[in-house]
Amino acid sequence: MSRPKVLLLGKIDHAHVAWSTIADIADVIQPKATNRAEFIAECQSGALDGVSVTYRTFDSVNVTGKIDSELLDALPKSIKFLCHNGAGYDQIDIPACTAHDVRVSNTPTAVDDATADVNIWLIIGALRNLQIGINALRAGKWRGSPPPALGHDPQGKILGILGMGGIGRNVAAKAKAFGMRVRYYNRSRLSPELEEGAEYVSFETLLKESDVLSLNLPLNPNTRHTIAAPQFALMKPGIVIVNTARGAVMDEAALVDALASGQVSSVGLDVYENEPEIHPGLLANPNVLLVPHMGTWTQETQQKMEEWAIDNVRLAVKEGKLKSIVPEQKALAA
Repeated sequence: MSRPKVLLLGKIDHAHVAWSTIADIADVIQPKATNRAEFIAECQSGALDGVSVTYRTFDSVNVTGKIDSELLDALPKSIKFLCHNGAGYDQIDIPACTAHDVRVSNTPTAVDDATADVNIWLIIGALRNLQIGINALRAGKWRGSPPPALGHDPQGKILGILGMGGIGRNVAAKAKAFGMRVRYYNRSRLSPELEEGAEYVSFETLLKESDVLSLNLPLNPNTRHTIAAPQFALMKPGIVIVNTARGAVMDEAALVDALASGQVSSVGLDVYENEPEIHPGLLANPNVLLVPHMGTWTQETQQKMEEWAIDNVRLAVKEGKLKSIVPEQKALAA
């Protein structure tokens, strides 16, 4: 019998020992294409025929483009599993995958600690106006003249978390150590043991009463621009906003306007709507603390993510199922 075939889209940077176990049970194929047109042509040539499982990285989008109906039509019909290395999977059209009988997995909890750590750092930095001081210092002006406005302590502030998944719950636990009062809004309320004392409120209440708003929801067609001009208008004047989810869950142009009016006092951002491009209004505003999408940028987390995705590949090859199928496909789980 011929061995199973696994398609590697991207590269393994850290978990080489774990990946070597895949070579023990399957033939690993890597495409030669360097762009989407070439990749589609390579698929159509038959070079990838027989592949049943695919491992992909976030950066592989530079070769394949987004995983959409056009690409799925070109891929070998033998592909049944797509193992994505990352918690967020907005590059993948899940309904299209479901229609093509392709099951998708991600690496949900592997990123929680590292992303939440950056989230908390951004909250403290934005509350304390640290970006203004940092910029002044680098320009040789100490704190600046005039110095930045006094910042705020986190203790006693209401932290509103929009999206109480693994990362949101991790942020909540860490924020409590700083004395913050945690509220959240989710599509559905969590069980008491998962809430761990966080207060469930309506979306509107979260916007109206939060001192700090943390965006931790996934990006999909339903969540795009969840925060836009109408939502900014509901917020407490002077609110601080932090986003470590995906840039497009917030309308950046509306955010720039809200900052200019003072409705939003400061922002901490790790993600952007059109990465790697950043809205010039954000770059120009000294009240915006910017990080270039480094929420999972640690040796330990990158390795955990790769190992988790490789676990999905191994399980798909050996048992025809996934360790962490995406929520939208839970009904398809074997």
